[in-house]
Amino acid sequence: MLLRPRISDDQRHLALPDGSPFFWLGDTAWELFHRLSMEEAEHYLRTRAGQGFNVIQAVALAELDGIRTPNYYGDLPLVDQDPTRLNEPYWRHIDEVVDLAAELGLYVALLPTWGDKINRTVWGAGPLIFDKANAREFGRLVAQRYGGRDNVIWVNGGDRDPGEFKSTWRALAAGLREGDDSAGHLMTFHPCGEQSSADHFHDEKWLDMNMLQTGHGARDLDFVAEMTRKTYRRTPTKPVLDGEPRYENHPIGFDMRRGYYDDGDARQAAYAGVFCGGCGVTYGCHAIWQFAGDRHDPVNNPISHWRYSLGLPGAGQMRHLKELMLSLPFLRLAPFQVGSPFKFGLATAEGDAAAVYFAEPGTLEVAGLPSGSAEWFDPTTGHRRFAEPDAEGMFHTPDRGGRIQDWVLLIAAR
Repeated sequence: MLLRPRISDDQRHLALPDGSPFFWLGDTAWELFHRLSMEEAEHYLRTRAGQGFNVIQAVALAELDGIRTPNYYGDLPLVDQDPTRLNEPYWRHIDEVVDLAAELGLYVALLPTWGDKINRTVWGAGPLIFDKANAREFGRLVAQRYGGRDNVIWVNGGDRDPGEFKSTWRALAAGLREGDDSAGHLMTFHPCGEQSSADHFHDEKWLDMNMLQTGHGARDLDFVAEMTRKTYRRTPTKPVLDGEPRYENHPIGFDMRRGYYDDGDARQAAYAGVFCGGCGVTYGCHAIWQFAGDRHDPVNNPISHWRYSLGLPGAGQMRHLKELMLSLPFLRLAPFQVGSPFKFGLATAEGDAAAVYFAEPGTLEVAGLPSGSAEWFDPTTGHRRFAEPDAEGMFHTPDRGGRIQDWVLLIAAR
């Protein structure tokens, strides 16, 4: 039985009702409800559960012409494109997928709608179907349907700058709260590329935690770190996580001529976000968010079928980050500056544990770190090895070969 996560006592992390930590390890499955059959959805969910993921991000009114193109079974989500009239067969399929996720120990971070139905901007199929009144009613209907499920987390937004449509997004949030009688579900907001939800809604009471999209542009880790730190420092204090960092097998800067992000790139962004104060992170794969395959036109040049992509190296490596954080006193960890753009640190205020992520090979002085036993943690395997400084009191990252050699130095007080 899944228990609803809540905000931890320090307002920085997520926790379960018994006070134990909840580390959000998400996967991006935007088109899950819209494009997959139940058999395909089960294969996807079972695979991700087996890989250690615990949150699946998916959209009810999907991005890729989700209003006018039916799901696998030929059903549209709305009657006459009216957000206040849910088409029952379509939503029964969502019911089944959400309930199967619960059986497999997975939470569903549920976006009621993608943003192009509220604010089309320069891309998206739309159509524009929402105003303040029907957005509120739609949110209420969705929340009434899923509010009793403990594995649902609300995600307002949908990859659009809210701009002049803030009132409509607020109305959707109000409807979700009205329809959710238990009022026990967390709510966040999925922002447009290279933004934070805090840029628009930080002071809103309905926003329990902040979500970033550091995105898929050709940005270095300084950008990821600074956006996370800026949001982390906002008051009132709220948890933060990167809900859309570099996707594995995504064209760098949306241009395949520049190459594709690989597992190392995905790891760097994920670890940097967590080590700068994130309460978790969401992994993504370019072929999987759209469920690229034979039935649909590809979006922005995915390089493999979604079924094959389930086994990409980065997807298998993300569990090591979750397991690492839960092996540490996660709820007591806070970020600290290490002094290099490619090193990121976490430590407890008591000084009994510290961890430093090296995004690339480097060195670190013993001075200023807690005194204790030290280990190197390999993010590609989850394996640990003894770490010892040299005669000058410097730790040097090991050499394992490969383009990206990232490591975590763990120090526990004796």
